[in-house]
Amino acid sequence: MSSDDLDIDLDAIQRRMDGAMNALKQEFASLRTGRASAQILDPIQVEAYGQMTPINQLGTVNVPEPRMVVINVWDKGMISKVEKAIRESGLGINPVTDGPLIRLPIPELNEQRRKELAKVAAQYAESAKVAIRNVRRDGMDQIKKAKSAGMSEDDQKMWSDEVQELTDKAIAAVDKQLEQKQAEIMQV
Repeated sequence: MSSDDLDIDLDAIQRRMDGAMNALKQEFASLRTGRASAQILDPIQVEAYGQMTPINQLGTVNVPEPRMVVINVWDKGMISKVEKAIRESGLGINPVTDGPLIRLPIPELNEQRRKELAKVAAQYAESAKVAIRNVRRDGMDQIKKAKSAGMSEDDQKMWSDEVQELTDKAIAAVDKQLEQKQAEIMQV
């Protein structure tokens, strides 16, 4: 067996860890802080034309001021469905319809709600860390298989160190993202 067959695909490991980070960023974007953000609508799907469709594919989403999200729905027949989907989404935002526009005034968060959101952010971060550790475990399993296929101890140590370094960087990035998100949530 050639030494090329024993190489561990660090790029694939890095890609999977990056995927966990991207998922975390999307989850963080959907958390409502005191500021308006078009991303809070990302998880909401609307029954449109026989299938579930994201709101940003049914209209233009804008943030004209810090506490307001405005949706300009293109198809007038979809306005009530978009409004209903937002109301039932659990965001705690009451949509106000004004012709083709749906205005979403973002209410001020109270201290208790901020703490709850900070806990939710921590849960999202922990899930991302678990995903990253699972990728690490898969990488270490690859190294063990390569060892039994003839990889030298030195190479095994080098690959293990590389995988651990990728893991440490990814976990540190998750912690940093969490710290920033919690600071944003707690900011009054």
